[in-house]
Amino acid sequence: MKTIDNNFVNFDIIGDIHGHSNDLKKLLNALGYSNKKGYYQHPERKVLFIGDYIDRGINIIEVLDIVKKMVDNGEAIALMGNHEYNAICYNTLNANGDYLREHNPKNFNQHAVTMAAFMPVPNMYKMYIEWFKTLPLFYENDSFRAVHACWDNTYIDYLRTRLDENNCLTTSIIEESATEGTDLNKAVEVTLKGKEAKMPEGVTFIDKDRILRTEFRTKWWENPHKMTYSSISVHSVKGMPDTPFVVEDDNYYLETEIPVFFGHYWMEQKAGTRPHIQRENVCCVDFSVAKGDGILACYRYSGESKLNSTQLVFVK
Repeated sequence: MKTIDNNFVNFDIIGDIHGHSNDLKKLLNALGYSNKKGYYQHPERKVLFIGDYIDRGINIIEVLDIVKKMVDNGEAIALMGNHEYNAICYNTLNANGDYLREHNPKNFNQHAVTMAAFMPVPNMYKMYIEWFKTLPLFYENDSFRAVHACWDNTYIDYLRTRLDENNCLTTSIIEESATEGTDLNKAVEVTLKGKEAKMPEGVTFIDKDRILRTEFRTKWWENPHKMTYSSISVHSVKGMPDTPFVVEDDNYYLETEIPVFFGHYWMEQKAGTRPHIQRENVCCVDFSVAKGDGILACYRYSGESKLNSTQLVFVK
């Protein structure tokens, strides 16, 4: 497998794809990539995929084929998303012979479209589960950082001591990573699924998967001491009070740090408007392609220390 030099910065950073291969091909074509050798490439640029290639959309195998071939030929870096991690755990037994991710209705439903896609080709499914294990949990060079859901320096520094030299989970620690209460489990959960906080008393909501929630996703890039419950919530929640947020975790991404890119958060892009970055050094590239009104988005990064919303490219 060809590798990309760690000093390279001309990356097109693409958000969560979730089986939407037609959107991915349209975006790559719009960005100037061609598929003349059996894989997409650009004369001057590379792609950094932010994770979540599977589930929800129906063209999962084609998405994985595109992404893996680009990675294998040195045209892309692919990070692990929480859906790839969940798939690994759903298909891995612990020492007691139980699956690391329980085979309950909720977890089955989340992964059902992927399993259905691979039903005629079970060996290919096994191959991709093994490939998911080779995906790094985060990427960093001197100019920028990328992660699927949350860059918390404390957890990232801890993961550096536990992952292999490519920032990947090893077979020997996967079970520990899925064992609730371990330091590794907490670090992996935050990195791949983000930070959550308890809802104020009496407030709950139903999420996009029809699950009742008593916790909500927080903006880990904002100073929590300056936020209210309403303003620190990634998404608008009916009944969320505009009262001072009770801080449980002091860590947040400082304005002085290098740019960071992530996905995961199902950002909305209203009709007639352009997607936008969160801050000059913070950019989410997930704009809900798996929703009917969502888009597949990408940030065209070229080493700049201050990000700009004009560099966000998208297809619908």
